[in-house]
Amino acid sequence: MLLSRILFASLLLLLAVPSKAQQVEVVKFPALEKRLRQPNDTTYVVNFWATWCGPCIKELPYFEQANKTYAGQKVKVLLVSLDYASQLDKKVKPFVQKRGLKSEVLLLNETDPNTWLGKVDDNWSGSIPFTLMLNNKKQKRAAFEQEFTQAELTTQLTKFLR
Repeated sequence: MLLSRILFASLLLLLAVPSKAQQVEVVKFPALEKRLRQPNDTTYVVNFWATWCGPCIKELPYFEQANKTYAGQKVKVLLVSLDYASQLDKKVKPFVQKRGLKSEVLLLNETDPNTWLGKVDDNWSGSIPFTLMLNNKKQKRAAFEQEFTQAELTTQLTKFLR
């Protein structure tokens, strides 16, 4: 009887502790650019998306799977939301929480894409979803202005990591 009370009390304590929600950092382009130019041997898989973009939402689980698959390796998935910063608390954070995103999420707080699109990739028209794979130490870079299927993302990332 005492053991069951202790277990019940422990369960209540666990339920009372708020779970740590995924943080969404709001950044300006220079901060994102600095991260993308780090001279290390980490491969970055950077997906530009928005909560209002159907194809983006459809492919997010594939990036989450890549994040899980390459956990503990020098591969980092970075999800960059292009929603307005004013939508952070109303849309972006609830979206991230509802879908249980574990990859790092940034919200790019820039209103004029013409000032930064070409700095991400010269050929990017501005359409999303857009994915950038890069490894600065190996001087490798690949850009994809498309929606990925799970198989396509896996194939491209495997090919990139060779």
